[in-house]
Amino acid sequence: MRRIIQVTETDSGQRIDKLLSQQLPELTRSAIQHLMQDGCVTIGEQPVKKNAKAAAGDVIAVEVPEPKEVSIEPENIPLDIVYEDEDIIVVNKPKGMVVHPAPGNWSGTLVNALMYHCGDSLSGINGEIRPGIVHRIDKDTSGLLVVAKNDRAHQSLAEQIQVHSAGRRYFAVVYGCPREENGTIQAPIARHPVDRKKMAVLAGGREAITHYQVLEHYQGYTLMKFRLETGRTHQIRVHMAHIGHPIIGDPLYGPAKDKWKLQGQCLHAGELELTHPVTGERMLFEAPLPEYFEKVLQKLRNQYGQV
Repeated sequence: MRRIIQVTETDSGQRIDKLLSQQLPELTRSAIQHLMQDGCVTIGEQPVKKNAKAAAGDVIAVEVPEPKEVSIEPENIPLDIVYEDEDIIVVNKPKGMVVHPAPGNWSGTLVNALMYHCGDSLSGINGEIRPGIVHRIDKDTSGLLVVAKNDRAHQSLAEQIQVHSAGRRYFAVVYGCPREENGTIQAPIARHPVDRKKMAVLAGGREAITHYQVLEHYQGYTLMKFRLETGRTHQIRVHMAHIGHPIIGDPLYGPAKDKWKLQGQCLHAGELELTHPVTGERMLFEAPLPEYFEKVLQKLRNQYGQV
């Protein structure tokens, strides 16, 4: 599908990716940037660079590939459904479940389960291996995700996440005790230059902002609540390790020897707030702390007590 955008005097000087995300609401800014990288955004048949700015009179052509036919095997995997209607489904993902198929995890994922549960009622905007997926959480992070059941819902939810009007709040137990009870970590995140499985705080990385609140202090540990303003890969895990308070159980960013043996970080996406893409209703969803998380807290309270 080919879309043509004529740049006016009013729009002159804007970054093209931002302009296109405004002119083509069915595409997120991230999706447009991927199209630019693939040479699908052109001016005068010349590919547009990712950081290019528009000039009055430019005629921008955008080639949007047709969604690939989904080739995922539906699997009858139980889902903890928090809410569902004809437009969205909110699920409480368990620790250990991968969100979407990828090399090494082609089955047993949330998408496999959703394909079985929803059939053809999932948006196709994210292409072949991520039908309906608007945002994701790590394999060993538990908690809430919203999934789009049609393209209209997907576009609205993606836009809410992009402009930070969708609220995502997490809970975690970290090593040590941050000095401030409330604070903000603003540090850019990029792929680690040596270990490609990891992310890192690096100059020139993508903007990443995490707001935090201390809930309970223990001797050597802290229960914390986080609100994401951006959604970078491993964002909370990277930011907390960066300030010297990694999440317990974190195999990538925590200490090499972790006595908790949790098989993954103690991190839970406990609250999700969004505007319904069709009704416009503001909605808040909550998922209680999972059993493994409660056991950690009980042990801390019994052995160390609150400070």
